[in-house]
Amino acid sequence: MRTSTLSLRGPLLAALCALALFARAAGAQAPDLRGARDSQLQQGLDNALHALRLDGAADAGRLSVALVDLSEPAAPRLAMVNGDRMMYAASMPKVGILLGALAEAEAGRFPLDAMRRAALERMIRYSSNDDATRVLHWVGGERLLQILQSDRFRFYDAAAGGGLWVGKGYDSAVAFRRDPVGSFSHGATAFQVARLYALLAANTLLRPDLNALMKDVLSKPGINHKFVAGLAGRPGVEVFRKSGTWRDTHADSALIESGPHRYVLVAIAQDPAGGEWLKRLAAPLHELIVAGPRGAAVARYSSSFSQSKLPNQ
Repeated sequence: MRTSTLSLRGPLLAALCALALFARAAGAQAPDLRGARDSQLQQGLDNALHALRLDGAADAGRLSVALVDLSEPAAPRLAMVNGDRMMYAASMPKVGILLGALAEAEAGRFPLDAMRRAALERMIRYSSNDDATRVLHWVGGERLLQILQSDRFRFYDAAAGGGLWVGKGYDSAVAFRRDPVGSFSHGATAFQVARLYALLAANTLLRPDLNALMKDVLSKPGINHKFVAGLAGRPGVEVFRKSGTWRDTHADSALIESGPHRYVLVAIAQDPAGGEWLKRLAAPLHELIVAGPRGAAVARYSSSFSQSKLPNQ
């Protein structure tokens, strides 16, 4: 028996170490975005808003934007305007329902069968209200709010200005709980939505296989407007997004990959022309990331690294 116990000790310790590493990864955070404010990127964002004549809307609180450059994963850069302003966000908070479903799947409480997977895709890619309401009921409304406000995720914190909130289904039912800051049924701050995408990009939001599934559900946008329309025709650009539209509310959120570059863009506009605003924003902010001084340096490094590798390496 002693020999058997000793022989099991190595595999058992290895398994326990693996579980500890997984637990650490599951609860890990990407580099602190609040400490990643970058004056150069901020100036670029401010200049873009001024050039597009959107600085007045930002000053009036009718436009919020968060931009996160993740091209160098260990050194993200953040710029934002009204990033902590709680705003009505229409269907964009459906990304929070997606997170809740996958967090419950990680805990073994949400079976990811073909039927549920298809509902997630319709909810995100085509913004199906029926499927969003269905998935919310599967997760549970109060349970979703617990997940969003949990110590693990902290996507809503009233003391910090709010965040990502889903307090009703996407149907005619009344709200079961409105957010404490803005009293919205479906609300968000650009910063907290950007933080969600940054954690996803860092592969630390959920278990790795569920991060991959979440990106897949966010891929292949089925509605060609806002950021997707603004970036149309650019070769090699992949967009993982969730948008929202309701009356004068226009919102979009995306993780965007282009060659060696990766960034998050989130914007919420309260104006009849808001959808056009977001479409016009996409291209100059894309260029700010990929063609700005740091973006060009990242591209040069990636190119030189690729060329330096021998064929058999």
